[in-house]
Amino acid sequence: MVATNILSLYHLSSTTSFLRPKPPSPTTTAVPQHLLRQLQTIRATITHLTRLHPDKTSASASTNPTKTPPSDLLIFSNLAPIASSCHDFPDLLHQYMNYTPFSTCPKDNNLAESLILRGCHPLPRRRCFSRTPSNPRLSNPDSNVIWGSYPSATCKSFKCLNPKLGFDPNLDSTQFLSYKTDLDLTIPQLIDIAKRANSVIRLGVDVGGGTGTFAAKMKERNVTILTTTMNLGAPYSEFNAIRGVVPLHAPLQQRLPVFDGVIDLVRCGHAVNRWIPTTAMEFLLFDVDRVLRGGGYLWVDHFFCKGGDLEKVYKPLINKLGYKIVKWATGSKMDSSGVKNGEVYLTALLQKPKLR
Repeated sequence: MVATNILSLYHLSSTTSFLRPKPPSPTTTAVPQHLLRQLQTIRATITHLTRLHPDKTSASASTNPTKTPPSDLLIFSNLAPIASSCHDFPDLLHQYMNYTPFSTCPKDNNLAESLILRGCHPLPRRRCFSRTPSNPRLSNPDSNVIWGSYPSATCKSFKCLNPKLGFDPNLDSTQFLSYKTDLDLTIPQLIDIAKRANSVIRLGVDVGGGTGTFAAKMKERNVTILTTTMNLGAPYSEFNAIRGVVPLHAPLQQRLPVFDGVIDLVRCGHAVNRWIPTTAMEFLLFDVDRVLRGGGYLWVDHFFCKGGDLEKVYKPLINKLGYKIVKWATGSKMDSSGVKNGEVYLTALLQKPKLR
């Protein structure tokens, strides 16, 4: 691996020397950015290999020798690449891969999500058997319970989870169906807008969709919605599955795991908000553009930010897509946090051009 990187650096440096004319004077020339990136890659690779294969002499002389990496981590490293961010958190990665092969997987969902949120995604594959419910039944959601770490070790039922987070289907029975303010967009309105535009909505992605309420409502209209979600403090993925919708265990910073131009609708829900760094938000929006077909819709649902930032930051950011504005509604965020920080809501429905 090191030899390959050094060869690449030599090739790039030699190519650069041929393409660029020599300076007339022996003044110092700035190192090109692509060479700096290549050097950083080589440095990271050498550091990683040194960590995995420490020098025996120095290790024995050290008072705090480097931990021996789990054998399955070394095997997987040879079979498939590991996300570069995984190498930045060797202790967490070693804990995740330190298991007994061909046995039951450890209860380490929190550890897995800690790695994912730090950019270590997709996680390395493991050779262990996942834990499953002994007798799951659709008529009894609690028969699917296998968790033991959230929200507390004593909670073994969906009934002790916060219903306001979407864990009570009866409580959200009118969600996406009732219209209270201009910030609301109901599913019937959405379907009607698409029909009047001679468009069709068959496939969609709900980014940060929590318990899958939107996907479940759209399923009743024969529309397939994939929900990206994380099990942060509650079993969101399990609840999606019980409702018969597909949860994608993926963070917001990950590239959407679908092909280009095949999705009719992308909804960005409450998880997509001002706490996301602006650059990350821009990449997210352009990845949405990548998966949307021409004529597809982007629904920004109750996005909130500080009032001044909406016009200065987020509206120009959204306008970079060049989409047709079908709906654009704003309103004050009236909870304690919204009033304190001067926040506003934005609900927008935007249509991707059919031709660029």
